[in-house]
Amino acid sequence: MPNALYASTSDVFEATAYLALEDFLHAGIKGLWETFWGPDEAMPFSVACIHSTSSKFYPAEKAISSGKLHGVCATAVLLKNLKHSQGRWDHIVVLALLRPDIGMVSAQGDQEPSPAVLGEALFFALRVLLSRSLSRSSTVLRNSDCVYLLLVDSQFGGVVKVQGDLNKLDFDLNNVYDCAAEWIKKHAKISVSSIDRVWNKLGNANWGDIGTLQVLIALFHSMIQFYGEPKYSLDELATEHSSRLQSRRSERHLVDRQANGNGLFRFQQRSHSPEIVEVQEEAAVDLKPQETLKLEIGSVVLMDDAYSQKGFQINDILTDSDPPIYTCTPVEEPTKTYLLYVGSSPSHLEPAWEDMNSWYQVQRQTKVLTLMKQKGISSRYVPQMVSSGRVVHPGPCNKPNSSGSCGHPWCSTPILVTSPVGETISNLIRNGLFGVEEALRCCHDCLSALAAAASSGIRHGDIRPENVIRVCNGSRHPYFVLIGWGHAILEDRDRPVMNLFFSSTFALQEGKLCAASDAESLIYLLYFCCGGVCPELDSVESALQWRETSWSRRIIQQRLGDVSAVLKAFADYVDSLCGTPYPMDYDIWLKRLRRTINEDHGKEVDTSS
Repeated sequence: MPNALYASTSDVFEATAYLALEDFLHAGIKGLWETFWGPDEAMPFSVACIHSTSSKFYPAEKAISSGKLHGVCATAVLLKNLKHSQGRWDHIVVLALLRPDIGMVSAQGDQEPSPAVLGEALFFALRVLLSRSLSRSSTVLRNSDCVYLLLVDSQFGGVVKVQGDLNKLDFDLNNVYDCAAEWIKKHAKISVSSIDRVWNKLGNANWGDIGTLQVLIALFHSMIQFYGEPKYSLDELATEHSSRLQSRRSERHLVDRQANGNGLFRFQQRSHSPEIVEVQEEAAVDLKPQETLKLEIGSVVLMDDAYSQKGFQINDILTDSDPPIYTCTPVEEPTKTYLLYVGSSPSHLEPAWEDMNSWYQVQRQTKVLTLMKQKGISSRYVPQMVSSGRVVHPGPCNKPNSSGSCGHPWCSTPILVTSPVGETISNLIRNGLFGVEEALRCCHDCLSALAAAASSGIRHGDIRPENVIRVCNGSRHPYFVLIGWGHAILEDRDRPVMNLFFSSTFALQEGKLCAASDAESLIYLLYFCCGGVCPELDSVESALQWRETSWSRRIIQQRLGDVSAVLKAFADYVDSLCGTPYPMDYDIWLKRLRRTINEDHGKEVDTSS
């Protein structure tokens, strides 16, 4: 379900919302049918939209493709009928009204829908009941005194139940609405549920929450109306679930079997701290992958790069992350220093069990840097691959082929060596060495790296303090290099890293990058590095809420404005592009950043690359 806060255009939003509602209803009735009636029989229900003028039923996709979306007034769960495959009003099992302002009542503290929405729902309910009362089907006629309606928007939902005897309807062809209103006031029993959240801000249904459960219960009772009692009752399934839950708890020694009778929930008799403790499982199967090779400072690692063998002496550990990044010196060229990445040793387990972090850091980054070299991307702000290969371990090696392993824990462990070497922004901040000049240069240099990569259709996708280093190299002016290209986006099917603090809004919502996503991540990096308040983020939803609040209240722009006016302007520019297909204009902002650095500090920015 799309989020109205981030809807690009009303037409696209409305179309996606109707598709999402149709999918949600279909998933609900399918799940209920298979759970309570069994998966063996074909499901006798379908879902379709209703057109307001023609009263015809269409699948949402057909209504959208034929340009009839604006006439859609409701979505219905229908009883399948071979004679009337197009659908009829008396075959409506449940009716759902998608209206944009359902959730406003929840935001205002009210728990009931507005009179306008409720009134519309009541007239829809009466029309369904009238159609059922005129049906030739005995099953439909039997249910002409009760109908459920669902009121939903893109986040919230509620249920309206209308009951009444239509024999008491005093029908007047010349005044149908007054007749209907009179029957509703005098002879109808109307029950309205509270309005609660059904979809979270990512568009996923919260199946265990009260709002969704209300909708599912309405669907369940409506299905019983038309298809009779299910094979399995709620009590039977609850009892079965309770026994399964109890056996699992007993197996893990979480409860006292003698305590608390036969209730659904049992309580543990504790004699010590209530903290969570590790339970030792008997006959547990250890499927942990082999650990990444850890290198000690001063040790020498020998690498086979298919052409020759090279030795590298480990000088230091750049980051203590898992896996770590080392600084090293070639044994044959002791005056040079490089970064060295070590991957995981191949195991006999399936690829899903391998250490994916090290795979991205070594194998995937090797692929990306090789591709950059092939495409002629040459920039001092992008790392250069020096060498790649596999560890040569001591002793004999009897591996069956070049890609296999002989069983030695180091055998075939991949290695990547890159240049240049520097200090991460994380360390600079920790040591109080990241000031205004560093912020401006970091923005300029990272933007240069992104521009060089974007020229060949490559995006970084993982910008964070650990992936930006400051390189001194004995030069007059230190510069920054954007490292960690293992998660780079090369094609549409690639997916970026999800980082609650640094990922772009579009990446968190859609799981992919837009043209300005890397620049947006760079803004967050600068904001936090320049003293921005670090929020407590524990979910994607909270991360999106923080971004929405920070941009709308201009908290990010104001903080960067305290550092430099050009950074504030750049943040405004990025904000205007977030989530749009428009490309970044790198050149104009690189020129402005160079001019600001030269004017404020009298130091030239190297533009040779």
